[in-house]
Amino acid sequence: MTANSILERVAETRSTNDDLLERWRAGQLIDPIARLAHKQTAGKGRAGRTWLANPEDSLCFSLAFPFKRSPAELTGLSLLVGLATISGIAQACGLDEEALYQKGIRLKWPNDLLLNGAKLGGILIEGGQTKPSDPSWMIIGVGLNLCNANAIEASLSNLNNLKIGSLDQILQAPSKIPDMEYLWLKIVSALERRLNEFDRHGFILFEEQWKKWDAYQDQAVCISDTGKDSLYGVAKGIDHTGALLLQQENKTITIHAGDVSLRVQS
Repeated sequence: MTANSILERVAETRSTNDDLLERWRAGQLIDPIARLAHKQTAGKGRAGRTWLANPEDSLCFSLAFPFKRSPAELTGLSLLVGLATISGIAQACGLDEEALYQKGIRLKWPNDLLLNGAKLGGILIEGGQTKPSDPSWMIIGVGLNLCNANAIEASLSNLNNLKIGSLDQILQAPSKIPDMEYLWLKIVSALERRLNEFDRHGFILFEEQWKKWDAYQDQAVCISDTGKDSLYGVAKGIDHTGALLLQQENKTITIHAGDVSLRVQS
């Protein structure tokens, strides 16, 4: 079902991202590799956080992919991965993307999938370029909640009151969730297609597509984890590089990294 990636399946590992990062650092990567783990004992989220996923309830995999572009030319990559993941979910579930939109799937800048405001999945991208003549190897980690959102939410000890969503809430019956490996293959296939287009054309090709799925358009938000004090303003979409546009009174500033959260109204 995939044209280029080597497909690997393991019962258990600490982190599929770490597995592939180690190979990249050792100079062992030649072709794209998609690595699926039934269980990750030390899964990773952004900013050093732990990604908690219960076996059988979640899909967790990583894709090592080489780009001709330099790392500096890969802005917007996490947003593109979100779009590809939605495409793969739609194909695996036998739905069109508009049906997923109507059911409440959205993308949260820069790296989350939401379902009616609850976290459905997350994206973590690591890697880089050893020297200028080498490809830029990016390790793309995807975690997706399939079922039992309440159990996953409970395992978080209600950290920051984070709400969790799962794919079975879209399909309304656990029996309708596609086989985990079938879903994985569909998402990998969608990733391969879009990553190749991204490598040729950059994020600008996908700018308008992403704006449709933007969870926070025109909402008051707080931008944290930027290395400075939190920033407040109104989210005004993204620019052609995938950077977030934040309106503050009479000016608009560009945010290239950070976590978005809805601003608490006093």
